[in-house]
Amino acid sequence: MIAEAPDVPVIDARNVTIRFGRLTAVDAVSLDVGHGEVFGLLGPNGSGKTTLIRALCGLIPLASGSARVLGRDAMRESDAVRAGIGYMSQKFALYEDLTAQENLDFYSGIYGLTASQARDRQAELVDEVGLAPHLKKRGAHLSGGWKQRLALACSLLHRPRLVFLDEPTPGIDPVARRDLWDLLFRLSAQDVTLFVTTHYMDEAERCGRVAYLYLGRLLAVGTPDELTRWPGVTPAGSRRVEILGGDPAAIFDRLRDREGIVQVTIFGRSVRAVVEAAISDRSLADELNGAEIRPSWPTLEDVFVTLARAQETGGRP
Repeated sequence: MIAEAPDVPVIDARNVTIRFGRLTAVDAVSLDVGHGEVFGLLGPNGSGKTTLIRALCGLIPLASGSARVLGRDAMRESDAVRAGIGYMSQKFALYEDLTAQENLDFYSGIYGLTASQARDRQAELVDEVGLAPHLKKRGAHLSGGWKQRLALACSLLHRPRLVFLDEPTPGIDPVARRDLWDLLFRLSAQDVTLFVTTHYMDEAERCGRVAYLYLGRLLAVGTPDELTRWPGVTPAGSRRVEILGGDPAAIFDRLRDREGIVQVTIFGRSVRAVVEAAISDRSLADELNGAEIRPSWPTLEDVFVTLARAQETGGRP
């Protein structure tokens, strides 16, 4: 039986290092994830996110460090760990030549459910994810959103207490993406722990805590609010402003090389900038033909761009 004491982290990774030959794919990563938490892991392609998940699932060995998942050693007790987790990959990994119902039946058998258990559990999940109208459709004929709902249902058949979701939403439309996240929050409310990798900043902001992995190294862990309030994100002696009015592209072009402008970027119909404190709102507005200047606050994107650039230059924000 997998231990699930509330005071024991669902995931407890300490100095996890993974190597492939001379390549260090994950470098001394330490993190913990609590019961019922929605934990987000961000990072660019090749940063080691999927490799870390595979190690936590007991699928690849550690060069050093340790990882306990659901109270078990992920290396020495990998079979027991995998029995208690669900996994949903970024690409549809079910059988496209089988119908949705046939996929559910197949995975019910893989997870060792009896006929009655499979019938009852499938009924719950079909209702939960809204699959009933699509059960007779082959996987290949489902839209991206419905493929992901089916994949989620299959990953939940054995009632796992921890589900890994490796970039579950690329390629699906915004409505389907929001619906999928609503399903995830309902799972979290049922004390299912979710470990999600994503490229979307709005998805990261939905998570209780977020970690940022870059070139195999963990650069930051915290709640979105904690990370955006990190002093290094807005350099000392500067402040963030949002500029509205006029042509954003023209404003960006005018400010990008101006003395006293630390950073500038376009954000929708506005321009966001980090300016030296000595530059007043009035002088900036006058310079930009009366544009509206108002305070702005860093986003998670600002946080991660700052961290990545600092890592590249060998410094710190």
